[in-house]
Amino acid sequence: MLNLSHPAPTAGGIFDRLDAEWAELCADTSVRAAVTDWLMTDQLADDVAAVTDSWVRTLGPEQLLATLRPGRGVLSDALTDAVLRSLLVRATGHDRSATLAARIIVQAMIPAAVRMTRGQIRGFGGRCWDDVGHMVIASLFEVARSGRIHTRPGRPAANLALDALSRVCRELAADSEQGSEDLSAADAMVDPAPGPAEHAHHAAIRAAAFEAGLEPYADTDEAHASNARLELLELVLDAMEHGSISRADGQAIAWHYTATPVPDAHAAQRAGTTAAAWRRRRSRAVDRLKSRLSPAA
Repeated sequence: MLNLSHPAPTAGGIFDRLDAEWAELCADTSVRAAVTDWLMTDQLADDVAAVTDSWVRTLGPEQLLATLRPGRGVLSDALTDAVLRSLLVRATGHDRSATLAARIIVQAMIPAAVRMTRGQIRGFGGRCWDDVGHMVIASLFEVARSGRIHTRPGRPAANLALDALSRVCRELAADSEQGSEDLSAADAMVDPAPGPAEHAHHAAIRAAAFEAGLEPYADTDEAHASNARLELLELVLDAMEHGSISRADGQAIAWHYTATPVPDAHAAQRAGTTAAAWRRRRSRAVDRLKSRLSPAA
């Protein structure tokens, strides 16, 4: 899942304003009452109170945020996902309650939003920090309210970030193409270099793969990822999103079929299993991936 444990430095602008607004929300008694009612209605209040060392009737936005940005060893992924999925369901409504749910989701995703903003400034240039930050936050809000994420299998935070990043990349790529000089006379020229849209697509794939744990090494050089590697990651991510393979299945494939494969013994140790079991998992996962790619008879 996304690492929401510790927010990255926000470097001012839109993110500082969101933090200031968040403090006001936390002090609003009507907001606190709404959050408590949500958690009790969705039967999540006892779990959230237990892991945040709080009394059930005093649960508020701070406890929600603590659940959505868990510290190491404090909360389970299952509870974090359940709380986020509950908020995503509520955010699909058309009243003030839905807007509040989406706003809480955005606050939980700020660390991911900062990373996305930083990455897109490096990738495209031409836009200032606050402009791209606004685009990222708006995309997160729109995706949270879209009603698409809570119905998908897998980790909702990763799906939310991927959809938002895809929106931002498409918008930035469109801006880059519109701002370039008219090249209609060069249609017949062969240019093997990828354009802004393709760069944006590749960036979205790499970000999603990193969040899903498909990149085995933290220092993977994203700038030099081969087209074959990106195609594999996209296939694996698509299969994971549609439930054809699990997160562990995807890792078994992605960690092996790469320029520097993770040895089975090492991969198995990281996954808490044996090398033989890890190889069997990879074999079955590859078979399911092939079945998904095979045309229907």
